[in-house]
Amino acid sequence: MNLRVRALVSMIGVFLLLPALGGTARATSAGEVVEARATTVYLAPGRLLEVPVKAWHLRYRSTSATGQPNVVSGTLLVPAAPYLLGRRPVVGYAVGTHGLGDQCAPSAAMANGTEAELAIMSLMLLKGWAVAVTDYEGLGTPGDHTFMAGLAQGHAVLDSIRAAVRVPDANLSDAAPVVVMGYSQGGSSAAWAAQLQPSYAPELRLRGVAAGGVPADLRAVADHLDGTGNFGLAAAAGLGLDAAYPELRLESHLTPEGAALFGDARDDCVSDLRAKLGGRRLPELTTTDVLNLPDWRVRLAENRLGASASKAPLFLYHATGDEIIPYELGRTLRRDYCARGANVLWTGVPAGSHVLGAVEGAPLAVAWLATRVAGLPAVGNC
Repeated sequence: MNLRVRALVSMIGVFLLLPALGGTARATSAGEVVEARATTVYLAPGRLLEVPVKAWHLRYRSTSATGQPNVVSGTLLVPAAPYLLGRRPVVGYAVGTHGLGDQCAPSAAMANGTEAELAIMSLMLLKGWAVAVTDYEGLGTPGDHTFMAGLAQGHAVLDSIRAAVRVPDANLSDAAPVVVMGYSQGGSSAAWAAQLQPSYAPELRLRGVAAGGVPADLRAVADHLDGTGNFGLAAAAGLGLDAAYPELRLESHLTPEGAALFGDARDDCVSDLRAKLGGRRLPELTTTDVLNLPDWRVRLAENRLGASASKAPLFLYHATGDEIIPYELGRTLRRDYCARGANVLWTGVPAGSHVLGAVEGAPLAVAWLATRVAGLPAVGNC
């Protein structure tokens, strides 16, 4: 075989292997729409008070925390009125913790009139922006929800935006200005989207990212929640990381009681997670110091935000009285981003709880995002 023929055969082999190796062939399919089905969204239970938007339930291609192709679901909301200020902006909206079962997915909640965060989305819909809401990996699609696996969540947010502009009847442009917003789990997802966008979705015209109540360091959050009424959220994160990274083998480190409790939690929504696991401690449900096992330490470190800077401006906000995600974690994330040259505007919201931080911080975040959409300079306070 001469050198020219051998080189041609080698090139063909490389292209055939790209999907398996995680190369360009797979990356370009991220954001591809698998299904876009018209749906109706309601503001109140009992399917009352229909939201006056065009809405689609989406299934789209994305990428797992370990770089494997997957399919994620979500909902696209587009105001019915024309947008008169140019290309309609697109928001990648990342919801806070809903739970682990498919019935907890934001798409299901919006279709049933039980999605509380529609109040925040409405602030953006009223500005004429399209809102793409991911359900995240495994929440509304087969498999376990990879709750708090940052890479998977960031990918799901960015790919929801890619999918949104590919829905033909939505009439959105791939040259539209893009912003991202989220709080709590959504704040983590938004921050991960900001960190990942330059390499994962560089074509998106990302103008700014607003992230609130961010659980930037999962190990610190787990230690903080151990033995509290919100321990169920830490347990859910353990299950989510275990679903994302099979080598963690959480079940092999649980006591019989722990195995029963964690197994029962796999399809619970957030209220049941709190009720069933509130007040418990990880050491009493495990046979070893799980979080200090080498594999767990590696994955927890991998999922710690702040190791790289966003190219897009960031608005970070955190409730000063946050009982779930300590305020100091938000301040540390700000310092980490500032040290890496990010353009960060930080504010402490004078709210006495995690939930109130979302309520009081959302209007500030949306107002800041509006200045990004308008193309105004982003002024930071590093």
